[in-house]
Amino acid sequence: MSLNLSEQEEIRRQSLKEIIKLGIDPYPADTFEVNVTAKAIHEKYPEDNTLFQDITIAGRIMSRRVMGAASFVEIQDHTGRIQVYLKRDEICPGENKTLYNTLFKKLLDIGDIIGIGGYVFITKMGEITIHARELKLLSKSLRPLPIVKEKDDQVYDAFTDPEQRYRQRYLDLIVNPEVKRTFVKRSALIRSMRTFLEEKGYLEVETPILQPLYGGAAARPFKTHHNTLDMTLYLRIANELYLKRLIVGGYNGVFEFAKDFRNEGMSRFHNPEFTQMELYVAYKDYSWMMDLVEEMVERIALDLHGSTEVKVRDHVINFKRPWKRYTMYESIKAYTNIDISEMDEDELRKTADKLNVPTDPTMAKGKIIDEIFGETVEPNLIQPTFITDYPVEMSPLAKKHRDKKGLVERFEAICNGKEICNAFSELNDPLDQRKRFEEQLELGKRGDKESMVLDEDFLKALEFGMPPTAGLGIGIDRLAMIMTDSPSIQDVLFFPQMRPLKAAEQPSDEEFLEKGISELWLGAIKKLGIKSLNDLQGIKPEKLRNDLNGLRKKLKLDVPAIQPEEIKKWFE
Repeated sequence: MSLNLSEQEEIRRQSLKEIIKLGIDPYPADTFEVNVTAKAIHEKYPEDNTLFQDITIAGRIMSRRVMGAASFVEIQDHTGRIQVYLKRDEICPGENKTLYNTLFKKLLDIGDIIGIGGYVFITKMGEITIHARELKLLSKSLRPLPIVKEKDDQVYDAFTDPEQRYRQRYLDLIVNPEVKRTFVKRSALIRSMRTFLEEKGYLEVETPILQPLYGGAAARPFKTHHNTLDMTLYLRIANELYLKRLIVGGYNGVFEFAKDFRNEGMSRFHNPEFTQMELYVAYKDYSWMMDLVEEMVERIALDLHGSTEVKVRDHVINFKRPWKRYTMYESIKAYTNIDISEMDEDELRKTADKLNVPTDPTMAKGKIIDEIFGETVEPNLIQPTFITDYPVEMSPLAKKHRDKKGLVERFEAICNGKEICNAFSELNDPLDQRKRFEEQLELGKRGDKESMVLDEDFLKALEFGMPPTAGLGIGIDRLAMIMTDSPSIQDVLFFPQMRPLKAAEQPSDEEFLEKGISELWLGAIKKLGIKSLNDLQGIKPEKLRNDLNGLRKKLKLDVPAIQPEEIKKWFE
């Protein structure tokens, strides 16, 4: 017996051995042909009860009511749950009833995956049910599922702890059906966006994830080393500079669904690995791109919800065009009653202090404005809103505004209090771009760890000539949060980054042995959740004796039954 296994895990492993002894393969290799789903049966059978009279279906046992010669189980496939009725003499038509009496009644558990052949009918209670003619074990589950119980519309023992759910997403998907629906909707979001862009005639491309220089955003990178080339490489923080090289090369419009990586803090809005879609279209500007974003996101809402209105927590967000538009300075004045448009760095720092917006000495003018906006404006923008015309210091890759000195042609779309996209009239003047990169290098010398690096090859590409171009980056994860009403970015990522679990300290056996507790019983005691002598407090000796002797039988321990006088010594 392994001390690392729970009582249920030991029992299931014993059942596995018994199944093998019966000559049944608990993990068969051959194909099990499935010709129907639970969802199809529930949707179509009520309309035509002549359907589904010769079906095969596979799923995981989620509940069971084992009776005498007939029983019910509920199985779950990838589309939902359905009840199955099993009658001993139908699945075991001959003299040998082992398949029902032993395998089904004694050795199968909740969580096991089975295949069923049979036909559909409606029970006297009015429930659509599969009448089984055949039963086949497809996979034996060696760990018990967290079982969600419902009584009087109240849910008990739900698998809801966020950390457990994110660490064991496979369990989350099994026992929480709404989670599976969230990820189906996320996939539909990406499909809707891809279809929209392809209909516009733009080309989907791929660009490098491992890059000799990181660029296209203000962020700290992940760093690695390539042994053969003996060079440092970085995981991309954005794919912007490579996509713009393709515009230089002659493509009219290119887009990419990209995995990007930023070595920054984590929160319910940030994961170090995230997905964004970047789009670049030649001969367009940021005003045109605003119209396209409105049209695209409105289309996504309609495709996913059949409406432009989407419920997100306590709000109903309406993506119907047109969206509200503010300039950066207008928005700050609207929410603080302070005009910062003519302020220098010192005045901005004093204003930030007045507004209780934290700053530090490494922040230059652009960063301070960004902090003021993020603290005083952004959380208030619930309905989709465009913020336009940013200070040039905040946007080293955007084209200077054609009419407003000191600003650039840039917008962000803010929704539900967070940025969901960022876009520019792209800077295509190679000399101006070099100057901006050099200014970023100076910020790096001041201690700004998110400042950009100078990319000579990108500058060389611009020197060959890039047409006027509009560029867009849209955060798929954040948009998915809104479209699925999910409170955290971890809820829309199958496998979010998590801190590693610390190894649990193993309790010492010495205190048990010193108390006179036999080493033969140590494993069984710990399986009952007794990790130390303190855990004995409040337990009745007679109950402990009955529990241990019951466990002795279940686990077939090679130890004599424990007697009352032996137990009493443990409590002295």
